[in-house]
Amino acid sequence: MRNSVKPDRKIIDIIARAALKEDAARGDITTRAVLNGARKVNAVIISRGSGILCGMPVAERVFAAAGGGVSFRYAAKDASRLTPGRKIAFINGKVSSVLKAERTALNFIGMLSGIATAARDITDLVKDTRVRVHDTRKTIPFNRYLEKYAVAIGHGYNHRKGLWDMILIKDNHLKALGAQMKISDNKAVIKEAARRAHRAAPKGIKIEIEVETLKECESALSGAPDVIMLDNMSCSQIRRAITLRQKMGLAKKVLYEASGGITNKNIKSYAKTGVDIISIGALTSTISPLDFSLEIM
Repeated sequence: MRNSVKPDRKIIDIIARAALKEDAARGDITTRAVLNGARKVNAVIISRGSGILCGMPVAERVFAAAGGGVSFRYAAKDASRLTPGRKIAFINGKVSSVLKAERTALNFIGMLSGIATAARDITDLVKDTRVRVHDTRKTIPFNRYLEKYAVAIGHGYNHRKGLWDMILIKDNHLKALGAQMKISDNKAVIKEAARRAHRAAPKGIKIEIEVETLKECESALSGAPDVIMLDNMSCSQIRRAITLRQKMGLAKKVLYEASGGITNKNIKSYAKTGVDIISIGALTSTISPLDFSLEIM
């Protein structure tokens, strides 16, 4: 399901304070050297490009964490469409606090807006189909919560938040299980993995199995998981997998997820196969941040 687009303030505060400490652990020696840091200033944050805005609640908490009673007034909210020169926030407070928070806040907005923009661009391409575009766990360490929030702002869906919220049996699980069982028949390994997963899965936890061939897909279907990931399959292979699912009477019981090598250029073709989910790691792993600036007025 798509994430709630209202982030948890407690989590954001932890992230904001940690990020600010990274940049200003020993203070801002430049501001301390040349300015009276107690003097108050007014500032504005401006978009330098086009895209989808994301990260405003994070920026607000970064300025709050900088101390000095900085006020942060929204001129635009997350999910807004950006144009060059658009003012997105007005800030007032001690110059030492404003400059301390400036780069950290802009980094968050730039990164998250880049993700939200990429997600919106690709989801718009398939908005007239029933397919859902999901992200993956290919995220920057310690930034997953915010990156997945940005995907949701861009109208994408979150796959797993971590290793705890879905059983996803991948190729290395199957290889390791086959070695433990001392068998090389991958079809038998898949069936045994599915059996073990159903036996061990906590209530409400879905089971997904990754496959690379149609034969593996048939074995996975017999294990009745909730989802089968069709890894690096062509559109024609996926259509054959869908036919196979129909023949086995599982069209409404097992979802198909296409993954691997799917981009803006070919996503329409994959969506037309009838697959249920398309997962794209590049939504978060290949980030082109948007450009923002803070100007003291």
